[in-house]
Amino acid sequence: MYLIRRVYEVKPGLARKVATLVQRQGDIYTAAGQRSKVLVYFNSGTVPGHNNRVYMEWTDETIESPMREGLDLPKEALQIGANVRELIEDQYIEFFEMMIPAKMQEE
Repeated sequence: MYLIRRVYEVKPGLARKVATLVQRQGDIYTAAGQRSKVLVYFNSGTVPGHNNRVYMEWTDETIESPMREGLDLPKEALQIGANVRELIEDQYIEFFEMMIPAKMQEE
Protein backbone atom coordinates (compact mmCIF):
# COMPACT_ATOMS: atom_id res chain seq x y z
CA MET A 1 0.00 0.00 0.00
CA TYR A 2 1.28 3.45 -0.89
CA LEU A 3 0.52 6.98 0.20
CA ILE A 4 0.77 9.39 -2.70
CA ARG A 5 1.05 13.11 -2.00
CA ARG A 6 0.98 15.89 -4.57
CA VAL A 7 2.41 19.16 -3.30
CA TYR A 8 1.54 22.50 -4.87
CA GLU A 9 3.59 25.62 -4.18
CA VAL A 10 1.03 28.31 -4.89
CA LYS A 11 1.25 31.99 -5.64
CA PRO A 12 0.84 34.11 -2.48
CA GLY A 13 -2.73 34.43 -1.26
CA LEU A 14 -4.11 31.61 -3.42
CA ALA A 15 -3.74 28.52 -1.20
CA ARG A 16 -7.42 28.28 -0.27
CA LYS A 17 -8.53 28.74 -3.89
CA VAL A 18 -6.11 26.07 -5.13
CA ALA A 19 -7.15 23.75 -2.29
CA THR A 20 -10.78 24.14 -3.37
CA LEU A 21 -9.93 23.32 -6.98
CA VAL A 22 -7.77 20.27 -6.22
CA GLN A 23 -10.41 18.94 -3.79
CA ARG A 24 -12.95 19.11 -6.63
CA GLN A 25 -10.45 17.48 -8.99
CA GLY A 26 -9.71 14.68 -6.53
CA ASP A 27 -13.42 14.09 -5.97
CA ILE A 28 -13.89 13.70 -9.74
CA TYR A 29 -11.09 11.13 -9.94
CA THR A 30 -12.58 9.29 -6.94
CA ALA A 31 -16.06 9.25 -8.51
CA ALA A 32 -14.52 7.89 -11.74
CA GLY A 33 -12.93 5.03 -9.77
CA GLN A 34 -9.39 6.21 -10.56
CA ARG A 35 -8.35 7.24 -7.07
CA SER A 36 -9.23 6.51 -3.48
CA LYS A 37 -10.81 9.29 -1.42
CA VAL A 38 -8.47 12.27 -1.35
CA LEU A 39 -7.44 14.41 1.59
CA VAL A 40 -6.62 18.04 0.78
CA TYR A 41 -5.00 20.44 3.21
CA PHE A 42 -3.31 23.82 2.89
CA ASN A 43 -1.41 26.57 4.64
CA SER A 44 -2.11 30.13 3.64
CA GLY A 45 0.04 31.57 6.43
CA THR A 46 -2.42 31.13 9.29
CA VAL A 47 -0.60 28.19 10.90
CA PRO A 48 3.08 27.28 11.37
CA GLY A 49 4.82 25.52 8.51
CA HIS A 50 5.45 26.21 4.85
CA ASN A 51 3.23 29.05 3.63
CA ASN A 52 1.42 29.02 0.31
CA ARG A 53 1.32 25.24 0.01
CA VAL A 54 -1.50 22.88 -0.85
CA TYR A 55 -1.31 19.12 -0.40
CA MET A 56 -3.51 16.42 -1.89
CA GLU A 57 -2.95 12.84 -0.80
CA TRP A 58 -4.56 9.45 -1.33
CA THR A 59 -3.67 5.79 -0.99
CA ASP A 60 -3.32 3.11 -3.64
CA GLU A 61 -2.31 -0.54 -3.81
CA THR A 62 0.10 0.16 -6.69
CA ILE A 63 1.95 3.01 -8.33
CA GLU A 64 0.87 3.25 -11.95
CA SER A 65 1.81 5.50 -14.82
CA PRO A 66 -0.67 8.28 -15.62
CA MET A 67 0.08 7.46 -19.27
CA ARG A 68 -0.93 3.81 -18.99
CA GLU A 69 -2.90 2.23 -21.80
CA GLY A 70 -6.66 2.38 -21.42
CA LEU A 71 -6.75 5.21 -18.89
CA ASP A 72 -9.59 7.60 -19.66
CA LEU A 73 -9.04 10.82 -17.71
CA PRO A 74 -12.21 12.80 -16.93
CA LYS A 75 -12.22 15.98 -19.04
CA GLU A 76 -13.56 18.04 -16.13
CA ALA A 77 -10.59 17.01 -13.97
CA LEU A 78 -8.17 17.94 -16.76
CA GLN A 79 -9.77 21.39 -17.05
CA ILE A 80 -9.40 21.95 -13.32
CA GLY A 81 -5.75 20.93 -13.62
CA ALA A 82 -5.24 23.54 -16.34
CA ASN A 83 -6.81 26.20 -14.10
CA VAL A 84 -4.61 25.17 -11.17
CA ARG A 85 -1.41 25.44 -13.24
CA GLU A 86 -2.10 29.17 -13.69
CA LEU A 87 -2.19 29.65 -9.88
CA ILE A 88 0.92 27.75 -8.82
CA GLU A 89 4.65 28.30 -8.96
CA ASP A 90 5.66 24.64 -8.79
CA GLN A 91 4.36 21.17 -8.00
CA TYR A 92 5.79 17.76 -7.27
CA ILE A 93 4.65 14.34 -6.17
CA GLU A 94 5.88 12.17 -3.30
CA PHE A 95 5.43 8.43 -2.79
CA PHE A 96 5.58 6.63 0.56
CA GLU A 97 5.30 2.93 1.27
CA MET A 98 2.86 2.43 4.12
CA MET A 99 3.53 0.17 7.05
CA ILE A 100 1.15 -2.77 7.25
CA PRO A 101 1.38 -5.86 9.46
CA ALA A 102 2.80 -8.02 6.63
CA LYS A 103 5.80 -5.65 6.28
CA MET A 104 6.69 -5.49 9.95
CA GLN A 105 10.02 -6.92 11.06
CA GLU A 106 10.72 -8.99 14.09
CA GLU A 107 12.83 -7.25 16.71
